[in-house]
Amino acid sequence: MHAKITVRDLWKAYQTSDGRLSVIEGVDFEAAEGEFVALVGPSGCGKTTLLNHIAGFEKPDRGEILVDDQPVTQPSKNGIVISQQGSVFPWLTVRRNLTFGLNSLPRDEKRRLADHYAELVGLQGFEEAFPYQISGGMLKRVELARALAAKSEILYMDEPLAALDALTRFRMRLELQRILGSEQHTVLLVTHDVEEAVHLADRVLILTARPAKIRSILKVPFPHPRNVASREFVELKQKILRELGVDAGGDS
Repeated sequence: MHAKITVRDLWKAYQTSDGRLSVIEGVDFEAAEGEFVALVGPSGCGKTTLLNHIAGFEKPDRGEILVDDQPVTQPSKNGIVISQQGSVFPWLTVRRNLTFGLNSLPRDEKRRLADHYAELVGLQGFEEAFPYQISGGMLKRVELARALAAKSEILYMDEPLAALDALTRFRMRLELQRILGSEQHTVLLVTHDVEEAVHLADRVLILTARPAKIRSILKVPFPHPRNVASREFVELKQKILRELGVDAGGDS
């Protein structure tokens, strides 16, 4: 399968008042077109830094990043970041948030796309609502719909569901599964939630403590939809936790 994203021997360090701080050392991996890859690792290990480099917002000290075999030198319209902080404009309605950035299209086409993706993510009937009038989970749907409407081939997701309560977060994971089942995207997800990684991803990249190196790469061998309570699911989750140095116990 064609490699959509290629990362080769990536290194990054920052100069601080205490000296040189190495953040990424020798990271190598590929993500195939249409693949969902989750990045997990200890807090502060460099997951977000790695994602920012792949998305083109930072430049490495050494190594290279390719998207569709082309070097990444800056952010591209072919990829969009969905972050924990959120990027919904509070002064715009849901529909106008979804059409933001589609200025090259005729007005009727922008509205058609906005309404299509609002319906796809379950926001039908809320197109004229302002962000303060809808829930946190619905705001995440707006962000996802906007990324899809922009026809981004790659979704860079940095803890996008972290601020949600546990039940809403689980529901959003199910929605994300459903949506990505009908839209072909390559996804890189940074998450601290091992269950979330196993629930959503095709492969899980386990990073070491800073400086980030790839400790191991595990394929998630079972198809969607996934039963988070199944023996196979729990065993894989426990294996990843052990790789991260966490005593998962026997009932996690």
